[in-house]
Amino acid sequence: MEPMTVKRRSLSNAPLIDAAQGRTPSRRPVWFMRQAGRSLPEYREVRAGIGMLDSCFMPELLAEITLQPVRRHDVDAAILFSDIVVPLKAAGVGVEIVAGRGPVMDHAITSRADVDALPILEDEVTEVSDGIGTILEELSDTQALIGFAGAPFTLASYLVEGGPSKNHEKTKAMMHADPDTWHALMRRLTPTVIRFLRTQIDAGIDALQLFDSWAGFLTERDYREHVLPYSTEILQAIGDAGIPRIHFGVGTGELLGAMSEAGSEVMGVDWRVPLDKAASRIAAASGPKVLQGNLDPAMLFAGDDVVAKEVARICGEADAAIGAGNARGHIFNLGHGVLPHTQPEAITRAAEIIHQH
Repeated sequence: MEPMTVKRRSLSNAPLIDAAQGRTPSRRPVWFMRQAGRSLPEYREVRAGIGMLDSCFMPELLAEITLQPVRRHDVDAAILFSDIVVPLKAAGVGVEIVAGRGPVMDHAITSRADVDALPILEDEVTEVSDGIGTILEELSDTQALIGFAGAPFTLASYLVEGGPSKNHEKTKAMMHADPDTWHALMRRLTPTVIRFLRTQIDAGIDALQLFDSWAGFLTERDYREHVLPYSTEILQAIGDAGIPRIHFGVGTGELLGAMSEAGSEVMGVDWRVPLDKAASRIAAASGPKVLQGNLDPAMLFAGDDVVAKEVARICGEADAAIGAGNARGHIFNLGHGVLPHTQPEAITRAAEIIHQH
């Protein structure tokens, strides 16, 4: 595969990029997962009557939604408005996002024949590329644009279960009872994820996040055998872009060491594990990395005093990890996404509090 020759933005003093690359940023960078979305009245207004997946394929709309929280909250990065199943939809998989439930497949994958028939994304997703172009025109040279893709395990779970699952029993059953079909499915999904990330990289994103929503349901043993090789392949395949790579999963405290071995520069940590402890697990497995996280999203409902106290604790844990040589930097975030009923003003004030550190 030939090295990429994409012309990148010349980001001057961008706190997120500086932190992600192990340099000292001008201020502690912060962005929030799901910062673009239902918590914002302007989001609900522009998306009125438009389906979730449809909006991900409308360049002007996805750009507008991506930029809304940057304008409102003074965060240090925009996160591309998308969904985990967008590359599947772009490849031709029958999937829709059902309100109150999530992504639902037209047909669940149950056999090797189903796997062999699964479409692979081969072309650029031009709607996403066009949207990124519009976003970059508005962002300043201190604000990064983070691209986004779901990791193959999470995509596989949606495909095998037919939609969201509380226990992932069909997924785990295939993984253990029919491992050949499982690995064939992961091999078929991996190039789709790589192609979708390359679409974003070629369009000019400044960093990216590989999001493995459901990896926390696995044991470390199962993760290493059935998931890690494919996430590693993806992160290696786009490594020549030279942009920071973030790896994040929910409920993955026991997997942090294994996940860090996939090769990202930044490791996202959910709210269940203190950052200094997370840093120790990561450093022991793969050396010190930049940490991202990890305020409990529910704390944004508890008032400014509580947020200030929690932010101080988290920043202290991160700084202690850096001082001990177990981490290379810190990007503040939540330990998962902004909850739908969060008051926008609480998010704005949280960003202000974080920037004081």
